[in-house]
Order: sequence, then structure tokens, then C-alpha cells
Amino acid sequence: MTTETITTDAGDARVTWHPAAKPRLVLAASHGAGGGIEARDLAALAAVLPAHGVTVALVEQPWRVAGMKVAPAPKTLDTGWRGVWPALTAPGLPVISGGRSAGARVACRTARELGARAVLALSFPLHPPGRPEKSRARELLDAGVPTLVVQGGNDPFGKPAEFPEGGHELVEVAQADHGFAVPKRAGLTQEEALRVITDAVVRWTAALH
Repeated sequence: MTTETITTDAGDARVTWHPAAKPRLVLAASHGAGGGIEARDLAALAAVLPAHGVTVALVEQPWRVAGMKVAPAPKTLDTGWRGVWPALTAPGLPVISGGRSAGARVACRTARELGARAVLALSFPLHPPGRPEKSRARELLDAGVPTLVVQGGNDPFGKPAEFPEGGHELVEVAQADHGFAVPKRAGLTQEEALRVITDAVVRWTAALH
């Protein structure tokens, strides 16, 4: 694992690399508006994917690196992501643009422009909680590249059944919330819930070239 700081027009970002021994893809994944790269799903992917030929690059947006508590406007998040992209493509491998929550929105909005091979959208915030009329579906539908959505069954930002039909694939983590936490009464453990995520991403990335 190595970490590098990258200067962008939105400030300094940080990339933590989890390299595969024989990489064929890079998964670049950023965090949401309320947390960092220590999120359980991002950490699980960084632990599992390198053994399957996927180098994982966990990206901390400049606002997190600067110690700010609140994420800036989407335009600023996109600027930070664009600034990191040259470092993500430097290994010369196809790059999957990914993230959780707000990070998933950034990945979708910029995928076509940046030449991403695919998009991984973890806990895509389809709408604000309780505000289904404020849909962000267009960002997802316009990604323009193969897209995998992994969504908690009880995500208040959008349950799987609320998602529109489109070119994306959707995998549900039963009873999980926006952070993929599952209640103690759930039919699966927290470890099993994370395995649903990692198994789905391993399978999906195996089909990408």
C-alpha cells in the first residue's frame, strides 16, 4: 500500500494504492459527502480485489484532505476528480471510475469525458431521503459506459426498486442501509453483506477487458 498527494485545481487530493501483483484494471473509488475512504465497502474492495487482478486506488477528495467537514458543490468535486485522473491512468491500464454516494455521482458525471472503462456506483444517492421527486437518475443513465450499481435494500437515498430501467446492472444488498450496515435481525451478517458487494464486483470486473 502506498499513498501519494496530487495537486488539483480544487486543492490537494490523496490517493492510497492497493496494488495487484499482476494488474489488468485499476478501480479508482472515492468516498461520499459524510465520510472517507475508511468506509466499510471501500475497505472491503481494497482488501479483496487486488487478488483478482484489480489494483484499487482509494481517492480522498481535496476537501477531506484539507480537514473540512462539509463537502463542496458537485462542480468542485468533479474538478478534484479530474485533477486526480492523470495519476490514475499513469499505470497504463483501463480505469474503472467509482465511488460511494456523492463519489458515485462524480464518477457517473465524468466517466465519458475522462474515458473511464466502466463505472462502479456504490450506494448511488438516487434522491435525497424522503424526496423522490428530486431524482438524480439522469446522472446514472447518462454515464455512457458499463455501470454496476450496488445498493442497500433499505437505502433511504433510493431503494433498488426505485431505480429506473437502463443500461446499468444493479445488485441489491438485502436490508442494508446507505452505508451497507445491516441490522442484527437481518438474515445475513455484516461480513456476509460485504461479501455480496465484493463477490459482485469481482464477477463484474472479470468480464471487463
